[in-house]
Amino acid sequence: FTQMLRSAKKRDVLQLLRAAPEEMLPFVVEAAVAAQSLASLAALSDFLDFDKDPKLLLEKFLYAAAFSPRPSGELLHLVLDKLDGKQLAPEVQETGIVAIGSLVGKLCQQQLCGLQQEVERGVETILRRLRGAKEESEVVIYLLALGNAALPQTIPTLLGHAEDGPGAAAALSALRRFPAQHISGKVKRAMRRIFHQKKRSYDKTCRLAAAEVLLDNQPMPMDVINILLATREMETEMATLLLLKVQNNLH
Repeated sequence: FTQMLRSAKKRDVLQLLRAAPEEMLPFVVEAAVAAQSLASLAALSDFLDFDKDPKLLLEKFLYAAAFSPRPSGELLHLVLDKLDGKQLAPEVQETGIVAIGSLVGKLCQQQLCGLQQEVERGVETILRRLRGAKEESEVVIYLLALGNAALPQTIPTLLGHAEDGPGAAAALSALRRFPAQHISGKVKRAMRRIFHQKKRSYDKTCRLAAAEVLLDNQPMPMDVINILLATREMETEMATLLLLKVQNNLH
């Protein structure tokens, strides 16, 4: 069905979408996203109404976009346009932001970052909404989206939230997704401050994540020693996890 949609004209895809029974419509939408032809995306653009369509159908579209293995810039453009300036249900808004992060990350993995203006627009959309977020639950969604994108220029924002802002655990989770070449001395110094609680107290999830960033990215001997020494004063479960991590690294 997806192969057929790839060779179909816009009017034919649009006719399929409009004629599909209600129970089949999510499948047709998913197939049209998977086809990713200019015609199928144009048909989706005309068909989907984010002001009127059911929440479940919109989420199906956004999930299909987010999980697309090799997305195109046109697909990111479609998602951005559909979300831009809309007052949406919180669930749809959250799914859309996470989808934008996922699409940006996958386009950059395909070495298309510099070739797609939509990538810059997608990152700016996430950062702008993060700056305007008032609830911690909102902040966490935007930080998760930045983790999906995994772009080096967002590391300072993630570090700020990891050390001082709301959503510290989500920011640390996002930092763990970056490859070793982006875990700089500045990042490691911040991870040491979090793990050893130099600025303030952090919960064990944050401390464990900070330790894992240090241990997973060409750890310095002194970091390993200090982490091992710190396990003496930790709860048994957390201490055991860190000891196992060190042992696995040694092996």
